[in-house]
Amino acid sequence: MQDYWLKQNADAPLFPDLQWSQPENQSLAGKLLIAGGNSQGFAAAGEAYTMAAAAGIGTSRILLPDGLRKTIGRVFEAGEFAASTPSGSFGKNAFAEFMDMSLWADGVLLAGDLGRNSETAILLESYLDKYSGQVTITRDVVTYFGELPTVVLTRANTLIVLSMSQLQKLGVSSRFTMAFTLGMDLLRLIENLHEFTKRYAVHIITKHLDTIIVAVDGQISTTKLASEEPIWCLRYATRASVWWLQNPSRTFEALTTSCLGA
Repeated sequence: MQDYWLKQNADAPLFPDLQWSQPENQSLAGKLLIAGGNSQGFAAAGEAYTMAAAAGIGTSRILLPDGLRKTIGRVFEAGEFAASTPSGSFGKNAFAEFMDMSLWADGVLLAGDLGRNSETAILLESYLDKYSGQVTITRDVVTYFGELPTVVLTRANTLIVLSMSQLQKLGVSSRFTMAFTLGMDLLRLIENLHEFTKRYAVHIITKHLDTIIVAVDGQISTTKLASEEPIWCLRYATRASVWWLQNPSRTFEALTTSCLGA
């Protein structure tokens, strides 16, 4: 087996010291900003809020488009609102709220349900360009960077939690010479992710059949799942965000450990 590839399972965690040292005091367990939603859907943000609490976060806040204010009122007690477009997605004028709340947080999760809007695309590009802290991207947020992959691929402190089909599209749009395909075997996928994350600054978590794969700066870990999980991205993205912000100097170890107990 390649020396950059480590395997773990529930009975043999690779970094047990991180599990033992996870903060129990809420004031020491970090602050997570969760952003997502549009007028047609906002479940991802609420689900991530609940998942973050279960993962051990200290405090979470939710940022939603203000087009949802009348619809949900104060359903989310931790909710805040930012400028939206007439169609109900985040607008480019939401930039100030994104930046202000991100500066409060130790890490940011772009949880999804953003819809498709050109103003939202402008907002996301500007936000990732100006904000330098930890950002985790998942679900439909990944598709916003299909035409501008370098925005996320070359940005430090960026984690993408994505499906194999999304990874395939990201590889094509970035013109990476080693193809990601839905039918590739695990060994070839690991070799390709090793080279991909050596070339680009981005961190990646993806799933191949019953295996979760973490790739950070050429290092790879795999975690065997007890059973196939068809709906998984948001759960793993949320846990990864929590563990990462609690262990900012040990990115690979934190993301690998987050895959246990998801």
